[in-house]
Amino acid sequence: MTELVIGTKKGLFLLQGDAASPGNEEFVITARAFAGQPVDYALRDPRSGRLFATATSPFYGPKLFYTDGDPSAGWEQAAGVELPAGGDQALERIWVIAPGEAPGTLYLGADPGVLLESHDDGASWEINQGLWNQPSRPEWQPGGGGLCLHSICTWPGDSQRLAVAISAAGIWLSDDGGTSWRRGNRGLNPRYLPEADIDPETSALCVHHVERSHARPERMFMQFHGGVYRSDDAGESWEAIGDGLPSDFGFPLKLDPADPDSAYVIPLVADMDRVTPDGRVRVYETRDGGASWSPRGDGLPTARAYLTVLRQAFTSKGSGARLELYFGATSGEVFGSGDAGASWATLATRLPPVFSVAAS
Repeated sequence: MTELVIGTKKGLFLLQGDAASPGNEEFVITARAFAGQPVDYALRDPRSGRLFATATSPFYGPKLFYTDGDPSAGWEQAAGVELPAGGDQALERIWVIAPGEAPGTLYLGADPGVLLESHDDGASWEINQGLWNQPSRPEWQPGGGGLCLHSICTWPGDSQRLAVAISAAGIWLSDDGGTSWRRGNRGLNPRYLPEADIDPETSALCVHHVERSHARPERMFMQFHGGVYRSDDAGESWEAIGDGLPSDFGFPLKLDPADPDSAYVIPLVADMDRVTPDGRVRVYETRDGGASWSPRGDGLPTARAYLTVLRQAFTSKGSGARLELYFGATSGEVFGSGDAGASWATLATRLPPVFSVAAS
């Protein structure tokens, strides 16, 4: 059985079902929480089973909640999810939560370009001072969705190595657990900037999503604001691999943990037309590091389907031939595959607009 933890514009939904079961076209909704509130991101920590959800209030801003029990019975608010006192900035939105490599450690990415960490299974948090105090921070420029730290890539088996992506402050790398950071932007080409203004150290580099290969950690894949890239040196430099896609603009990105040459993207038309190309919903797969791409759409809508799939609304479970892939759309639909994208089914319809999907 697979559980999908889904953040939507109108609350948190838990769905359960079996992606490998032929003919099982719908998952069952097993719980709902935070009714009517925007839940920007939610997940269940696979190590502890603890469930996390962010809820953003227009009056009180974003809060992080967790529960170890029945999600409809009550939640606790995590402590320390805030910016240092006395500043002129406020926490705007929580974008992502990621389990760390050390026991009890989790990371949280938020706007304005801030990384927080917890060492007690998410009950309390503190700001990562190394990134917060970067001398270049005053020059960081927000992307269209804000100054969001949306991707956190740990290094399997090494708690000291981290990579984070910020829109639009680019890639940041650490080899000492987040005490110090350096940029990793060589090779990125922001086509939205005049060529004379491009500088990998200072340009507004609008990274959309980054994932690290579990099988070969030095390999990473990136969806950029106009471009799909691969790194073979742990994020220090990047090579464009978007040829063969109908569009190299998009947000979602997932990998097969067992195959360092694999990546899945869901292209959108362009920054001014953020819908699936030609009204067809297709997931594009590479199994050769981006040298070629193949569309996977058996079971997905093929006509008059102009869907938008957001950055955190694509997730996976398992690996290899049994890799499960799931994504949700702002139209309220959720789709799933139990065979590494070869075939798909509609698992849920008429949900509120989907912001995030996490599988466990």
